[in-house]
Amino acid sequence: MTSTEASTAERATGTTQIHRVYIKATPERIWQAITDPEWNGRYGYSAPAEYELRAGGGYRSFATEEMKRASAEMGWPCPDVIVDGEVLEADPPRRLVQTWRMLMDPTPAAEGFSRLTWEIEGPGQDGVCRLSVTHELAGMPSLYAMTVGDNEFGAMGGGGWPWILSDLKTLLETGESFPKG
Repeated sequence: MTSTEASTAERATGTTQIHRVYIKATPERIWQAITDPEWNGRYGYSAPAEYELRAGGGYRSFATEEMKRASAEMGWPCPDVIVDGEVLEADPPRRLVQTWRMLMDPTPAAEGFSRLTWEIEGPGQDGVCRLSVTHELAGMPSLYAMTVGDNEFGAMGGGGWPWILSDLKTLLETGESFPKG
């Protein structure tokens, strides 16, 4: 189960997105799936990401060859680093706060850095943890539209955070991610 919470005012102004997913996995496995490029390159948009897990450490997510090829077919270049940022806080396996800037498209890139918070709670008696992703996007209408996930399936930004988190849940619970391509 995934959920996206935003008030009517937040949706109108595009300030904050809160996405939650409940995953039958330990906090340590969820943390590893978020922060380890061997895991985070297996779900969502399959773009491996590297973290320096300390305050002031770097964050970079890399374009895959498939992304570069698709971008070339659409007539626009795809940079090697598609998202970058800085780790603001790392408290394994419970909380990760970072800045996040989309570099694949010049419009959201010009909007600058947003703030992204990952929080892992649990597990409950049933072995299920709650993963919450809070994305602060004040003054970033293009990035908000790309990440909210309420656009047409497969349209601008694909399924956004709901797609990524649903695929993460599927991978951790079944060992397989959504089909790509």
